[in-house]
Amino acid sequence: MKSKRTPAMTRRGFLGSAATGAALFSFIPERVFGADGSVSANNKLNIAGVGVGGMGKSNLEKMESDNIVALCDVDWSYAGGVFSRYPNAKRFKDYRKMLDAMGREIDAVVIATPDHTHAVIAMECMRRGKHVYVQKPLTKTVYEARMLTEAARRYNVVTQMGNQGHSGEGIRTICEWIWDGAIGQVREVHSWTNRPVWPQGMNRPKETMPVPESLDWDLFIGPAPFRPYHSAYHPWDWRAWVDFGTGALGDMACHIMDPIFWALKLKYPISAQGSYAGNVVEKWRKIGVDETYPLGSVIHLEYPEREGMPAVKVHWYDGGLMPERPAELEGNRRMGDSDGGVLFVGDKGKLMCGCYGQRPELVPYSRMREYRRPEPTLPRISVSHEMNWVDACKGNGEPSAPFDYSGPFTEMVLMGNLCLFRPGEKIVWDGDKMEVTNIPELNRYVNPPYREGWTL
Repeated sequence: MKSKRTPAMTRRGFLGSAATGAALFSFIPERVFGADGSVSANNKLNIAGVGVGGMGKSNLEKMESDNIVALCDVDWSYAGGVFSRYPNAKRFKDYRKMLDAMGREIDAVVIATPDHTHAVIAMECMRRGKHVYVQKPLTKTVYEARMLTEAARRYNVVTQMGNQGHSGEGIRTICEWIWDGAIGQVREVHSWTNRPVWPQGMNRPKETMPVPESLDWDLFIGPAPFRPYHSAYHPWDWRAWVDFGTGALGDMACHIMDPIFWALKLKYPISAQGSYAGNVVEKWRKIGVDETYPLGSVIHLEYPEREGMPAVKVHWYDGGLMPERPAELEGNRRMGDSDGGVLFVGDKGKLMCGCYGQRPELVPYSRMREYRRPEPTLPRISVSHEMNWVDACKGNGEPSAPFDYSGPFTEMVLMGNLCLFRPGEKIVWDGDKMEVTNIPELNRYVNPPYREGWTL
């Protein structure tokens, strides 16, 4: 069915984000409205999935109350279980052919491909008036994140990044406590993850393998430089490779650092510095930092004063590396959870949470009994992150993490990876211009060229 721009009073738009409050209007499919122009709860969205063998499978399962009408994956064997789950959905390998063939039969698209193809697929979908839900990180590069943010405004579609913790209770509680002054002014934050849980820090395979019959390898490569197929890249370990993924930082920081970005009202860092785990810098220089991310790293981001908050340093640890355990943390309490965590250091105390902002607690725990918690000021979301987006596509409320929020957040995350190409050196960053000002050669990673035949 046809989608069109609709009057604000009867077919409502959405606010860009709780952080920005930017008012926008959205395209809403005609089928989801009743005869009087109000939203009809009985009507459903027609949803397509692109990249459905991995996380896309989980996303679609949470949207089954609506119509799953198309499935697209470059590897039909890997996606076989999802194809079987939705036997009436039309199947494709090329998202462009899917969009051409189905046209207005598709209202919205879930994109859960490897990082390097997020931007080109999302851009094409938005260009055709489709609402988009894009897995984290939003893109592989800083430039792509900026372009998708601007495109979402231009095409007036409903957008969401797949950082599901943003719809949870924990992150909203953290924001309210921080803004209430529960731990005073925050000048330092530590965040960490157990990733990578896939191989990293190796040379590119020298041997070649036959391409599986079920896989369209050229479509998998997409805008990245071409290389022969190897199982080291697909279906899971692409995260390790600079051409395809964003390493441990890109994989998990959009979950773990989300409370930091929101609660501390961050945008662009002014500098970054990173180092590798152990004495491995020379090893990486021999391998070539353009190939794969290190087994473990520490990244430091600096932010200036903003909105009444002091300058703050944000630290990231991956590969099993961890910040120093606070002396006040009781011996029977774990730092974070199995996936990672965050430790806010304020001048009046500390606040700790797990991945996705879950289980926020003050440190030491005795502070929890003493602290008089503020009344909630942020809206709570009673449905899944995915259904929050589906509802917003129908004009019911606002998307939790639209590109106006998740685009700048992704820029912050991906900018941190730049310093891994020059370990030990401080990078000065101009966020507005998306530019490293003191080491110009690093700017080639901000917006690397696409393979011939591919454009954003």
